[in-house]
Amino acid sequence: MARPITDDDRRRVRELHAQDKSRNEIAREIGRSPSTVSKIAGQFEPPLTFDRAPQVEAATRVRTADLAARRASLALDLQGDAERLRGQLWSPTIYGEFAGKEGNWQQVDLDRPRFVDQRQIIASVQTAVGTSLRLAPAEGGENAEQVRSMLGVLGEALTQAANDDQAHDDGGAAGG
Repeated sequence: MARPITDDDRRRVRELHAQDKSRNEIAREIGRSPSTVSKIAGQFEPPLTFDRAPQVEAATRVRTADLAARRASLALDLQGDAERLRGQLWSPTIYGEFAGKEGNWQQVDLDRPRFVDQRQIIASVQTAVGTSLRLAPAEGGENAEQVRSMLGVLGEALTQAANDDQAHDDGGAAGG
């Protein structure tokens, strides 16, 4: 059989509600179920309510703004990553591998990364820039499309330049 609701239960519900406690917090504090707390609250004139919509709405706005700021920060970091990666395209590099029958480590200094590495760098730059734009799109619809178009043309030009350099390095007729 359920424990009867006492005047002390009613008084405590009213006090804790006035302290802006939630229904579940009140239930834990007075050792009753949340449904019992709701029943007690409904018996008052006017009934006590546990409407948290304004607080939930404010917390949601704060959380949304925080996430937007974090996305913008990440987008900036990705742009920086893309710039650093792109700088590697034409920078001197050391290439090493285990080679020979004995598997000895060999390395060579190169004027720039190998073609296959340049392609991977370009792909990484495109991924970083594309992800950055998805996290924090360029403002102004038409301008955003122009930026995406410009990046696509830039990527194609870099790929073509790397192809031309590879053909030149392989003894082909194309120059870089």
